[in-house]
Order: sequence, then C-alpha cells, then structure tokens
Amino acid sequence: MKKYYLLSLISASLIGATCIQCTSPKQKSGGNTLPQKSELFVSLPDYCPTPDGMAIAPNGDLILACPNFADITQPACLMRITKDGAVSKWLDVPVLEETGWASPMGLAFNEEGDLFISDNQGWSGAEKAKNKGRVLRLKFENDQLKETITVASGMEHPNGIRIRNGKLYVTQSSLSQIKDPSGLLVSGVYCFDMNDRDIAVTNTSADQNLLTTVITKNPEVQYGLDGIVFNEAGDLFVGNFGDGAIHRIKMDAEGKVVSNDVWAQDTTQLRTTDGMCIDDKGNIWVADFSANAVARVDKDGKIQRIAQSPDCDGSDGGLDQPGEPIVWNGQVIVSCFDLVTGPDKVNTKHDKPFTLAKLSLE
Repeated sequence: MKKYYLLSLISASLIGATCIQCTSPKQKSGGNTLPQKSELFVSLPDYCPTPDGMAIAPNGDLILACPNFADITQPACLMRITKDGAVSKWLDVPVLEETGWASPMGLAFNEEGDLFISDNQGWSGAEKAKNKGRVLRLKFENDQLKETITVASGMEHPNGIRIRNGKLYVTQSSLSQIKDPSGLLVSGVYCFDMNDRDIAVTNTSADQNLLTTVITKNPEVQYGLDGIVFNEAGDLFVGNFGDGAIHRIKMDAEGKVVSNDVWAQDTTQLRTTDGMCIDDKGNIWVADFSANAVARVDKDGKIQRIAQSPDCDGSDGGLDQPGEPIVWNGQVIVSCFDLVTGPDKVNTKHDKPFTLAKLSLE
C-alpha cells in the first residue's frame, strides 16, 4: 500500500456485529456505466481497521492480513473467513522486537500449508522501522502457530509475494539506495528459495536475490512495484504502481530474467496498480488504489475498468481505496485499505466501517 500521506493514527470501535454477504453481484450495463457495481462482502471488527493482502488457506478459508496502520493500538493480525461466512481472528503476527510491531501485507501459502508474509515494517515511515522489513515463514501444527522463520530481513519496502517452483518472489516498492541517473524511483523484485533463512538484504544492486528492477516514470506518484502474479506459462507480471503499468517478466529455465517489458498500460482504464490476482481464464484483476477502482486485464494486455466508486465509507459495498483482489468461491473479493489521502487519491479520510467488497468474475 501507498505511503504518501499517512493519516493521524485512529483509535475507534466498530459499532454493530460483523456481517457477511455471500451472493455474487450482478453486472450492470447500459450507457456509460461500468460493467459492475461492487457490493459489500463483509464488515470487519474493530481489530482490523486496515485490511490488505489475502490468500486462500489449504482448507479453503480466506486469510486476510490486517497491518492496522490506521490504529497501531490494534496488533497486526490475520483474519479467517470461512465459506459459510464466519469471520474471526486467526492470530496476531509475530512482532519484530526492535520496533514492537508487525506489518503484514502480501500473503502466500505453499503446498505444505506454511504461510509466507511480507512484513513491511517501514511502511509507516517511522525511523526505527527503516529498512527493517522481513519475509516471514509461519509453520503450523493443528492450525496453531508452531514456528516463525525469518526468510529475509533488512528490507526497505517488501509488499507483494508469490510462490512458484519452490521460490518466493517479493516486490520491493522502493529501493531508494539504488540511484538512477534520472533521479526517479527504482523498485524491484527479489527471489528467495522457499527454504532460505536469515538472508540479510541490503536494498542495493549488490543483493544476490535482486531479480530485476524498474523505474517509475510518473514524477507525481513515486511508488514502484506492488502487485505480483504468475500465469500458467510461468510469466511473471508485476504492477508499477505510479505508472499504472503492468510489466511482464520472462525467465529462462534457470530463473534468470531474459526480458522485462511494459505489457499493459492505459491510464484511462487503470491509474495505479496495487494488488493483483489472476483468474482461471488468465485475466489479471488489479486494484486501482488511487482511483477507487478495479480493472481487469485480458490475456492480450487489454485493460478494462470493471468497477469504480466515489469517495465513500464502504458501507454500501463501495470500493473504499481497494488494496488487493483475490478470486475466492467464484467471486472477486477486494480489500478496502481506506487510509491514504493526497491530491491523486479519491479517498479523503479513514472511516468506518472496515470492509471487503465483492465483484462478479463474469
């Protein structure tokens, strides 16, 4: 998520019971309207004021990361949503002793049921958390946390995470120590072995785990790589947030990058690229964080805005600063981050309720 203007930390309580709606929204059509209008999927309890990344657990439950930047009195946690609509806290994410907090954003399960987390310690801008980001591996036994392994530490801005062929791919939305002659922001993708431990990241071009980098050319929005997905062919797609562009990264059999090109970009349909997911047809769904919108990109790279909301509180299912989509139970579920403000943002404030929205896949 985006760190241009961090609102004053808010401590508040959510009035009313947690609720969930499980029916799919119908498409809208006609005139200049967009294909869909998002609907409310769930209202979250007080202890999840800043919902973000999501992943599907081995048993089919939806797991939601709550870094809780909006209210640091609430421990960063993981929520569990079952197929029958039950919403509960699963666990508090293990904190970093030096800062006293955790900041879980991207999530990914491996085939063994271990959960990998991008712990974006530095998102808040706090000096004590600078370059303290981690990639964590949580191991479980009988659904209880058994062991926490630090895969990598010292990261500036770890964000999205995906697993493929025993490797972890993590976006770093800012690599400020790598200087481009243009003066523009450099960001990148890191690759770790799934079984790595205690990799010390320097956030420089000397890092052996740094797979590839990009430059964000939009001088008004200097925030780099964020969302990340693989297609069936093994191509890696990453979203360059500030440019509203999706890069396609091709690799050889040894995992070395052979190309890194802008594959899709149309700022009339997609202004910023936050979290991304891919459906069974190969369409990539993208949270347009700044525009309060969600776009879909087909396999040919054609972008279409699917739904958009004005500034809202999300109570009617509006896209209240969408952070990440995920395909779950035949729907597209969207987390509503609802925190960052600024001249390029539709969102103007953090407010209740704390929500996830939903869209139809078709």
